[in-house]
Amino acid sequence: MFIDEALIEVEAGAGGNGCVSFRREKYVPRGGPDGGDGGRGGDVILVADESLNTLLDYHYRTRYKAEDGGHGSGNHRKGRNGKSLVLRVPVGTLVYDADTGKLLADLSKHGQRFVVARGGKGGRGNAAFATPTHQAPRFAEKGLPGEKRRLRLELKLLADVGLVGMPNAGKSTLLSRVSAAHPKIADYPFTTLTPHLGVVRYQDQTFVMADIPGLIEGAHAGVGLGHQFLRHIERARLLLYLLDASPYAEPDPLTAFETLQHELHLYSPALLQKPALVALNKIDTLHDRSVLKPTCEALQARLGEKVFLISAYTGEGVDALVAVLAQRVAALPPPEPLTTSIETEPEHLRIPIRVYREGDHFVVEGDLPREIVQVTDLSNEEALHRMQKRLRGLGIFKRLRELGAQEGDLVRIGEVELEYMPD
Repeated sequence: MFIDEALIEVEAGAGGNGCVSFRREKYVPRGGPDGGDGGRGGDVILVADESLNTLLDYHYRTRYKAEDGGHGSGNHRKGRNGKSLVLRVPVGTLVYDADTGKLLADLSKHGQRFVVARGGKGGRGNAAFATPTHQAPRFAEKGLPGEKRRLRLELKLLADVGLVGMPNAGKSTLLSRVSAAHPKIADYPFTTLTPHLGVVRYQDQTFVMADIPGLIEGAHAGVGLGHQFLRHIERARLLLYLLDASPYAEPDPLTAFETLQHELHLYSPALLQKPALVALNKIDTLHDRSVLKPTCEALQARLGEKVFLISAYTGEGVDALVAVLAQRVAALPPPEPLTTSIETEPEHLRIPIRVYREGDHFVVEGDLPREIVQVTDLSNEEALHRMQKRLRGLGIFKRLRELGAQEGDLVRIGEVELEYMPD
């Protein structure tokens, strides 16, 4: 089954908790703190794989989570880092943030990687907080949660030549003639229900040809089947209009060509800016081929290119067409990715601190205060004291006083609700 869109949820692994531990050893009565740090949570990584051509796997399973980091332990032992989760997707997959609609990555090359959710940092063990004036801290940090994201994956097949034509124009027959692809072929419209790719070899050169379901009038607005797959020719470097030139063709080649161009323009005007060639197919059904001369002249005037006469069924004229296609593809620049994805996502822009009143409670926003609360063990008095000290250093207590906060008022920081206790 061919699936070219998927909506999934990914969650990176949480960091492991730090450990509260003290060295206990014979003849060492005051060994001091030796709690180790927690391990880092695993990332969620998307990798482009040329052996895949569908997003089917992500149609049935929609939630993915990387491994959490291990907790620290005594004797300064650090927790093990969580394993990253690698999700393989077809080359040509676009990755969008489903909530904002922002394009995050264009995985257009085999092996290209994109870290879509980063694992949380591990919490520090109590050994990290020992100082000359506080030699036996009895608290440790909790690990930070991993990033969560809703993603929309959209596959746009990467092809050098995109076949465009009306239903039953012979696109699948041509693809099977020039490549090893075996799309379904029959004498009725809409035989092709999903896109097909074929690798065409000409001398020492190869290029990829894509066959999409036939287009009919109104395709850009959802009529027929082709509209679902028009995105797959958006990244084709060259378009080949294949027109039915048989005596019983309906519509005639000129009308079909105008309809196709009109539908492509309504879907995306940029498609008409792509280099294009025209081939009239099924010439084996004509007794007098001179009747095609006016059609060829009209099409040549429209595109400024030679019109090819072929029979995909018998192979007549196909070699000459393939030779020109190979020559044109070789002269065209490679397609530019829609966005450049790098090994890891660009550094997250930290949310600044903001304190405000909301109804009968107060809200503290900002990455740093939220992280301070997240790593704090709220059941440990020492940890709570350290949290209050750090929040006070950020000026949050001062701002709460300015807003009129009273003892016992509710203060929300992230997902945690705390009672305000003035200095």
